[in-house]
Amino acid sequence: MLVHLLAEKSCVEEFLAVLDQEADAMKNGRFAELPQLTERKTGLLDRMAALDQARESAQVARGFEPGRAGADAAAAADGEASLAAWAALVELAQQARADNRRNGSMVYSQLDFTQNALHYLQASAQPFYGPDGIRKSASGTGTRLAVG
Repeated sequence: MLVHLLAEKSCVEEFLAVLDQEADAMKNGRFAELPQLTERKTGLLDRMAALDQARESAQVARGFEPGRAGADAAAAADGEASLAAWAALVELAQQARADNRRNGSMVYSQLDFTQNALHYLQASAQPFYGPDGIRKSASGTGTRLAVG
């Protein structure tokens, strides 16, 4: 059981690191990094699911029920090292859930901002700037502040 727990713990730690990189990229406007980070997150999520399934299969094969209660019992039966690894894994999983929600909120905030900006720009039937880049006044004649 300990081997399974340590593998899962390592994978969740790697996932947390990617979540931090994702948050940093969004905070600092490095949006071009997001597709690669999303790909890494997806790979890690797949790996976490496989590791979780392997651990749960091992605990069921040993006579413990599937799910959290069975994992608690299996870790306790295996001794202090497994119990500590299980507790650390549960704590890291809670942190990953919270960090993933934080990043999701950041994404939706950026989407809302972008959508509001688009609505503002599209609100007027007349374009604010003409094809020549000159700001149009209400009469549509344009305002030239610098002629060169």
